[in-house]
Amino acid sequence: MLERKGLIFGFIIVVFGAISNICECDGQNISRASFPKGFVFGTASSAYQYEGAVKEDGRGQTIWDTFAHTFGKVLDFSNADVANDHYHHYNEDVQLMKDMGMDAFRLSIAWSRIYPNGTGKINQAGIDHYNNVINALLAQGIEPYVTLYHWDLPQSLEDRYTGWLNPQSIKDFTTYAETCFKEFGDRVKHWITFNEPHTFAVQGYDVGLQAPGRCSILLHSFCRAGNSATEPYIVAHNVLLAHANVVDIYKKIYKTKQHGSIGITLDSFWYEAATNTSEDIQATQRAIDFNLGWFIEPLIVGEYPKSMRDRVGNRLPIFSTEQSRQVKGSFDFIGINHYTTWYASKDRINLIGGLLNDSQADSGAFTFPMAIGKPTRDRANSVWLYIVPSGIRSLMNYIRQKYGNPLVMITENGMDDGNKAFSSIKQDTKRIKYHNDYLTELLAAIKEDGCNVRGYFVWSMLDNWEWAGGYGSRFGLYYVDFNDKLRKRYAKDSVKWFKNFLAS
Repeated sequence: MLERKGLIFGFIIVVFGAISNICECDGQNISRASFPKGFVFGTASSAYQYEGAVKEDGRGQTIWDTFAHTFGKVLDFSNADVANDHYHHYNEDVQLMKDMGMDAFRLSIAWSRIYPNGTGKINQAGIDHYNNVINALLAQGIEPYVTLYHWDLPQSLEDRYTGWLNPQSIKDFTTYAETCFKEFGDRVKHWITFNEPHTFAVQGYDVGLQAPGRCSILLHSFCRAGNSATEPYIVAHNVLLAHANVVDIYKKIYKTKQHGSIGITLDSFWYEAATNTSEDIQATQRAIDFNLGWFIEPLIVGEYPKSMRDRVGNRLPIFSTEQSRQVKGSFDFIGINHYTTWYASKDRINLIGGLLNDSQADSGAFTFPMAIGKPTRDRANSVWLYIVPSGIRSLMNYIRQKYGNPLVMITENGMDDGNKAFSSIKQDTKRIKYHNDYLTELLAAIKEDGCNVRGYFVWSMLDNWEWAGGYGSRFGLYYVDFNDKLRKRYAKDSVKWFKNFLAS
């Protein structure tokens, strides 16, 4: 899921006070039939948030196992040792998807189930498990969209050479990815190399609020090591090179015979200028550049955004001519995870720059969910997630206009409830309205504006373990009883809504 900005910017809520519950978009009656033929509807997940079974069938430890078991790193002091127990309940979950009428399921493979130590001997039990999951999906007519890396780096690679900070990670990730192509590519036709590299570069190596928890800013007392001014850029660079290398191999060796496609999933808020001053408009562009542009621009033009090159200077790695050539165009599609819209302004009083020496300060933009003189916005449970349906249309049009209208899949979109009893959140009318309104705006972007979007994945089918937020956020269409050993699933009203939506 998207980064938990609320952990950093929660003070904004106090400053601005109470918020009225006014949705920006009224929506309209839409259905599957409203969308172009062949448009894909699915739900999304990740191995660490869903599977559980962390010590079963030879799985190796990951950086998130270590992080979650470190005191004070997770808000509710929980961990994902069991999570949804999807590892043992995948057949049941596949049937739930089938009953809703979903076309696809976005899942991730746990690297440490394939290579428990990150490299070396393949764990056949891991291969067998994912073969079973893939076959169960296909047997029900559900297409697997497989993410190779959703944040769960094998701990052994972190111990051996500090993981993504070392170029060796490119080679080891490539070996792991190619193993997946060989073992599963005869049936998996849609691959995603990385999920939200921006999030794990910033949250893991800049502010230290996610695994592996490295930083050197004010939160340093919570971080054992790190350099917030350099490490996020190094990690991002190695990840982009790993992505490009894997895509190159896939296209040269596997694509023709396996008839698949490959891409990457990027997270992006949409940002609007807090005022119409040129300073705030320019700051808004920088906010976008340091979020989406950081990763999409190398894929499109082969280098980082100019604003990043100008402001970060020699701390920003440089692509060689050959690397630039390989990174540019290294996708068949681009996944976009989008949840919310914030405002941006120039950091006039050096509030962020004065507190931090990191990638956020480098942008010179101050971002926040509310602005004086702007309409108030309804909020989900998470302090960062404001409901602004028009943002998804604006974001899709930005990508269309600036980057040549590449093929986009919305690989995550959704909103959360708090951790409440099922009886109090079964009637999730706000979630129903959220999806109706965001889909309405997405449909307008496609049909009226010509945006090249061909899929939409709900985050998420099931309530799950939400990283540093633990079990405190419930994004699921289905409620999961985390107090029940069997992790029983119960349908919220949004299940019925999606079933009717997809049955048209």
